[in-house]
Amino acid sequence: MRFARYQRAQKLREVDACFEDLKDSRLTDETFTIDEVTDMLNDLLGVVRGEVELELLNSAHTNVLLMRQMFLQAEKWHLKLQADISELENRDLLEKIKEFEEREFAGAKRDTEFIPKKLEPVNETGGTALLHMKIEELEGENENLKQRLCKFDKDFAAMIASQGDLTSELARAKGEQRINAGEGEAIGALRKRMSGLESEIETERQRGKESVESAGKDLASAKHELLRIREMLEMAEKELEKKVSQTTPFKNLKTMLQKKNEQMKDLRKRLAKYETLEDE
Repeated sequence: MRFARYQRAQKLREVDACFEDLKDSRLTDETFTIDEVTDMLNDLLGVVRGEVELELLNSAHTNVLLMRQMFLQAEKWHLKLQADISELENRDLLEKIKEFEEREFAGAKRDTEFIPKKLEPVNETGGTALLHMKIEELEGENENLKQRLCKFDKDFAAMIASQGDLTSELARAKGEQRINAGEGEAIGALRKRMSGLESEIETERQRGKESVESAGKDLASAKHELLRIREMLEMAEKELEKKVSQTTPFKNLKTMLQKKNEQMKDLRKRLAKYETLEDE
């Protein structure tokens, strides 16, 4: 507003200068004709028109540059803005702004604070909502990190205290270990001797087990060998009998025995006959 007020004051001075130039250069006579007055007014109109047009163009272009800066900043934050053109012609707001400007630059006391209407985003669910949501998420994460840091500090303090207790306990254990060093050596020797005896017993037990297993294997092998020899003996006896029965002396003996048997049967029959006659 200060910049716009300064520009407006500059243009008003230029308009005043146009009238002053006209007075100094053209209004030298006491009387003028209608044509002369018309020419002077037309010339003044052209100069003032040019100055006013230049001021309006400059104000419009200045406003465009200002809005461009705002839009670039909004684009950087992924925001979309909209302007209500109808509010630019609101006479009440324009009067309030005029009064506000007069109070500001006149140094008068403010009765009421003037708060102009702010621009609103096109869609709250777009970039603005996303930005707010991200900010809330980051704030939540920051709060969680603070809580975790506080918890870590407490755990670290507890760990330091526990480390001190462990250090004291370790020192006490080392002292007891020095005291019981002699007893520990004696116990170690006894344990070593006991371990040696256990190893010897285990070795003898293993040897006895191996001897028993070997004796069992030898006994089983002897039994199998005995059975095999008996089977071979029986087969040899059968083979011998078969061979003997097939020899000539055995056959002659067998024939003689058969004849003797027949003779014995005949004698028994004849004897039986004589015994019957004697009984009669």
